Parts: sequence; C-alpha cells; structure tokens
Amino acid sequence: MSGVASAKRRSNIVIHLILIAGAAIMVLPFLWMVLTSLKTTTEATQIPIRLFPAEPSLRGYKDALAQSPFLHYYANTLMSAFMKTLFPVIFSAMAAFAFARIRFPGSALCFFLIISVMMVPNPVFYTPQYMMMSKLGLVNTVTALWIASLVSPFATFLLRQFFLGISKELEEAAVLDGCNPFQIFRHIMLPLVKSALVAIVIIQLLWSWNDLQWPLIINSSPEKLTLSAGLATLVSMFGTDYPVLTAGAFMAVIPMLVLFFIFQRRFIEGVAFSASKG
Repeated sequence: MSGVASAKRRSNIVIHLILIAGAAIMVLPFLWMVLTSLKTTTEATQIPIRLFPAEPSLRGYKDALAQSPFLHYYANTLMSAFMKTLFPVIFSAMAAFAFARIRFPGSALCFFLIISVMMVPNPVFYTPQYMMMSKLGLVNTVTALWIASLVSPFATFLLRQFFLGISKELEEAAVLDGCNPFQIFRHIMLPLVKSALVAIVIIQLLWSWNDLQWPLIINSSPEKLTLSAGLATLVSMFGTDYPVLTAGAFMAVIPMLVLFFIFQRRFIEGVAFSASKG
C-alpha cells in the first residue's frame, strides 16, 4: 500500500515539475519584454545576450509616449473592443435563439451560410469591406474599426448549440404562462447560457484587442489607429529601437492583465467552456 502511495506521490511531483516548466516557458517571453523595455538600445542588441539591464531606465517608455499618440491608441482600442464585443454578443444571441427554437423557411440554409463564413480566412473579406467603408465615407475613421464586425458566426454557432441543449419543457411552460418569444429569450434562455456568454465576451474582447490587419488597412492617420496597429508603426525598416517597442507592447498589454487578474476565474471558466462546446 505504501508503495502505491509512494508511486502516486512521485507521479504528482513529476506532473507538477512539468507544469512548472511549462509555466516558466510561457512567462519567459513576457519577462523578457519587461526587462528589455528597461534596457538601453545597446544592451537590448548586444551579444552575448544579457537578461537583466545593468542600469534600469524608463527611457523606452518616455520615447514610446513621445513618438506615438498612445492616449489616442488606447481610446480607439477601447471603443473598438467595446463595440466588437457588445454587438456580436447581442446579435449572435438573438440569431442563435432563432436558429435553435424558431422554425422558419430556409433556416437550415441560412445557418449553413453563416457557418460557411467560418471556413473563409478573414483577409478574404478585407477588400469588399474596404469598398463598403469607402462608399459610406468611413475610411480613416474610428467607426470603421468596428462597424464591419457586428455579428460573429462563431458566437452564433456556439450559442445555438447551447440553446439546443436546453429542455423544451421550460419553453413550453413559459408559453403556457403567456410569454412571447422575446420574453422567453430574455428571461429564460439568456440566464441559462451565462457561461457561454462569458466565453464569447472573452473571445471577442481578446480578438478585438489584438486585431492588427484591419486597423492598418482601413486607417492611416496615427490618431485613428489601435494599440496593435500603432505598435507596428514603431518597427522601422532601417532599425528598430527594441526598448521603445517593448515598452509600448507592455503598456498595450496592461489593461488585459488587469482584467485577467480581476476576472481570473471567469476567464478560465469561459475559455474552458468554449473549448468543451466548440
């Protein structure tokens, strides 16, 4: 019996060592970014590599703020992330409920067309979206950052699968009590899919915060760029000031770090749920 317990203890130790090693590998790039932001340009590029700066300096942060309008980047990113999260959650939830619970002609075809969008790479849509924004006069505006992303096919698919798993007896009881479809959706179905909504909010928020290609395509003015696109402008073909670049990257990731530490349990539950249902 003691041999079994000892073997189990050794197994747990090995598992914990593997997890610690994996965590260290994931944390190392972030640590490298923070330490590089405190170095001089010479220290950041010298060989052999030096992990810790000899004399930590905030020069990288001062130059990043001086070279780029970071306050505009933050404002644009917050607005874009909020809109790209709010509207897809609302519209996708309503569409998913309709596909799961309401029978109408062509529903299967419509749902197939929505799912087929998930199979097409995003860059394919950039040209027609840009042409639409151009005709609407929205090129080089903050509105153009989010108005083309009001619906999420993935969110629609995920929520539909969850709605299908809810017992129909609840809906039938609500109908007997005099509820219309919108009341059933608002007061019965939505509270039951709270975990799915959290997962979608997390996925949409992270995706919109890190979106790079579309902001670079639709906007050219520095005051209209997002954080990810603004950081790309710090990279020069003639040479890159790595302390400035890493300082900007660290300032860009701070809001997500704060949100993660505040809603850590929700983040883990949402990501785990999306993985199990997706």
